[in-house]
Amino acid sequence: MEDQMTDNKADFLKILGQTNPFPYSIEVESAEGIFIYDKTGKRYYDMIAGVAVSNIGNKHPHVVKRIKDQVDKYLHVMVYGEFIQDTSLEFARALTKILPSSLNCVYPVNSGTEANEAALKLAKRVTGRTQLIAFKGSYHGNTHGSMSVSANETKKTPFRPLLPDVDFIQLNCLEDLERITKRTAGVILEPIQGDAGVRQASVEFLKALRKRCDDVGALLIFDEIQCGMGRSGRLFAFEHSGVVPDVLTLGKAIGGGLPIGVFVSKYEFMQELKVQPMLGHITTFGGNPVVNAAAWATLEVFEREIDFKEVERLGALLESYLQTIDEIQEIRRIGMMYACDMVSFERVEKVVKRLLELGVISFWFLSHPYSFRLSPPLNITEEQVHEVGKLIQQAVAETKENVS
Repeated sequence: MEDQMTDNKADFLKILGQTNPFPYSIEVESAEGIFIYDKTGKRYYDMIAGVAVSNIGNKHPHVVKRIKDQVDKYLHVMVYGEFIQDTSLEFARALTKILPSSLNCVYPVNSGTEANEAALKLAKRVTGRTQLIAFKGSYHGNTHGSMSVSANETKKTPFRPLLPDVDFIQLNCLEDLERITKRTAGVILEPIQGDAGVRQASVEFLKALRKRCDDVGALLIFDEIQCGMGRSGRLFAFEHSGVVPDVLTLGKAIGGGLPIGVFVSKYEFMQELKVQPMLGHITTFGGNPVVNAAAWATLEVFEREIDFKEVERLGALLESYLQTIDEIQEIRRIGMMYACDMVSFERVEKVVKRLLELGVISFWFLSHPYSFRLSPPLNITEEQVHEVGKLIQQAVAETKENVS
């Protein structure tokens, strides 16, 4: 087994494209609920949920059943938009039923970054303008357009030139809203910035932003790919403020573990993508029947099983363990979305590595390296919270001796 594992890791590093020089390299055998198991039988608490994907845990039985039911019928039959398929319709019906009435038209795509790409195109198409406004600290994906409205210059510089006419303003700075003008096609914002280390837009700011976009005729886009689907303690993060966007993008957790992105807007706006020119946005695999079956089932699981008062209670319980750790300088938590600041990246790295050894998967942020992040499944139990909280305390204490 050891030789096979070594061979697997060597091939993983050699014949699969890599994202960084230091992958976790867990050889996954199975996963269920909050747990991931490797090929040696070691069990890991998945306290990152695949980076805010497995919000209802891994392999939820209702999602699995829907997937199997659809697989038994058919897989891909046509590019999106040509055939009427039950799972796409049921998913769209379920989603629009729980969204504000102005967000009444759903376009499923393949990933969060594609949803953001399409939202930017929609803003330009509806307004006939070119300027895009984004925010310092933002992260919207890694394709060229999404990267263009993301803030991390280190990640962007090697791939320039990117989209022109993009301006960045400061989150929660009311004065910066004056930079949104009648030249602006769209403003894209995460109501809770993830990559920046869990930074929430204030209610006052969001209301002022909504008014400014209305005044100048710019479309307001909320990217809830990471902070949506219950992660913030509400089904959608915009519910904390009551401010409704013109376009909402979703992804990650809405697929129940399968790859999906969604952009949602009003019917009148979405019609702009089918004329002048036709095929204003197209996707081969968007609306895939199996993926949409999983997404439809996921929405039903949220409706039937997820108690957001319990999410908040258990989120606060885990935070209470973190608050006892002197080395954690600041905790930013919204629902079950955590950023825990430490003195340096090196300190965070040691804690994250020790947690992995103890069987707890945590992570860090691309643009906020001196924090470790947690985003557990929302249906984590109270017993599991106690277990993980104690393991985090242990990991910090055991690595403290090695700090130079």
